[in-house]
Amino acid sequence: MTNSPKDSISDLLMRNIPRGLVMGIEEALGAGAQRAHAAAKGMDEGHLPHVVGQLRHFHMNESFHRALSMGDTSPTAIRGNGLVSGRAGVFTLARFNIPEGFWINGRRSHTRRQMSFANKAIEPLVQPELFESYVPPSEVVAFFVACFSGSMHIQPEAPVSIQVAVPDREMRGWLFREPLEVFVQRYEQSPTTQGDLAIPKLKKNIGKQDKDGTTL
Repeated sequence: MTNSPKDSISDLLMRNIPRGLVMGIEEALGAGAQRAHAAAKGMDEGHLPHVVGQLRHFHMNESFHRALSMGDTSPTAIRGNGLVSGRAGVFTLARFNIPEGFWINGRRSHTRRQMSFANKAIEPLVQPELFESYVPPSEVVAFFVACFSGSMHIQPEAPVSIQVAVPDREMRGWLFREPLEVFVQRYEQSPTTQGDLAIPKLKKNIGKQDKDGTTL
């Protein structure tokens, strides 16, 4: 017989990722998306979706990096198209963008697929196997996923939703996936989580550039 796991992925997320950090990331990704949209104004419509997509990557990476820094997660350095990640408890946190409904696009990154293999340790929480018992993990991965409308004419300046998503080891399915506005409510309902002492707030001029092109 196997041991029935008493843990859940949502509980694991809440124990390791402070509510303030989740809210800071949500704010940061929204701000990065807005800056990307503003920076693309005036570009020819023939390549506007591609321009906005590229600008979202860079601006949202910068915002995500700042939110991770403010949350004391020791984020990796920003380097070109490289993935930015930080560590909160046992979780490595990273991000990506998708058109709404195209979750399979998350697998396009070889790095994300490699990272996701660590989640083999928590698969028994939702996919219990006959001869495998659950052991609390020392390393798992969660992504913050910004979902955008597939049309540049429908809310192009902001994500339709931002979700916290925990993939299976192959990144072919999702062990847990929930919009952040729903997920943060769990902190209020759970007696096992500690109350936040502070909620990170982005500075109003964060990510803006001065006259010589230096990012503030």
